Amino acid sequence: MARAAVLGAGSWGTSFAKVLAEAGTEVTMWARRPEVAQTLANEHRNPWYLPDVELPPIAATHDPAVALDGADIVVLAVPSQSLRTNLAEWKTLIPGDSTLLSLAKGIETGTLLRMSQVIAEVTDADPSRIAVLSGPNLAREIAERQPAATVVACTDAGRAEAVQRASATGYFRPYTNTDVIGCEIGGACKNVIALACGIASGMGLGDNSVASLITRGLAEIIRLGVALGAEPVTFAGLAGVGDLVATCTSPLSRNRSFGHVLGAGGTMETAQQATHGQVAEGVKSCTSVRALAEKHGVEMPLTTGVHGVCHEGLSAADAVGQLLGRRLKSE
Repeated sequence: MARAAVLGAGSWGTSFAKVLAEAGTEVTMWARRPEVAQTLANEHRNPWYLPDVELPPIAATHDPAVALDGADIVVLAVPSQSLRTNLAEWKTLIPGDSTLLSLAKGIETGTLLRMSQVIAEVTDADPSRIAVLSGPNLAREIAERQPAATVVACTDAGRAEAVQRASATGYFRPYTNTDVIGCEIGGACKNVIALACGIASGMGLGDNSVASLITRGLAEIIRLGVALGAEPVTFAGLAGVGDLVATCTSPLSRNRSFGHVLGAGGTMETAQQATHGQVAEGVKSCTSVRALAEKHGVEMPLTTGVHGVCHEGLSAADAVGQLLGRRLKSE
């Protein structure tokens, strides 16, 4: 039986820990707050993020050393912009041959590194030990055992297959891939496009507008991914268009919900309140994704527009006008 440490007790960390446990993997969760760890361990629920979901018996602790002891798979389920700080505290505790699995979706502010690159830099782990998980994986639906699929990407196919076996259930179907770059770029950028779709929805725009944003957003993501060395075919799969569609259309998506408030005339503060204080990764990622695109000479007008609305005081209406006013060209 594989043993997994899930570091992070938010919605997705909790849901994925549930998947692992129901797949037959021995799981220990780490929670930053002692009261969360105690509730998880004693009551088998997470009232802060998934209050009505009953969890299987899962060990939980506030001590990262306890969680990481003997772990074959180390699941990193903290927000992308706090991953580096947390890893610096955990790196001496991580077992030497464990697989490091990132659930975070983002580009680090300042360094413009993908999450797998941050993990390698902080822990000195060989990149072949680092895997990422990405797909249309809305946490609540998975916690409710609604059927879903995902991609586990790792340059070491054997490690990807080990994670696949450790997380496969009757409702959660993992596929493997070796294109770590493509899966990470798809996962980071889709949050930005979901903000755009939410803004459009909040403005009262219809399905044609949203479908156009998803399609042109996918074109942006592919351009950036290919420039970084990703395989184009990855973006036609679960970690590309699959994740993009789910995040851009579901009311369960924090990024779409955040954008909807902005499009309806709300402020960044009211949008944060509407998402119950949970992190909308795209708000921070739009800055780093835009900078990464500029660094590689990739045109990403939707990302630029979202950044303008979130950080430069651009109105949603003006952002739409700028997009529709761009020069005409072939698709």
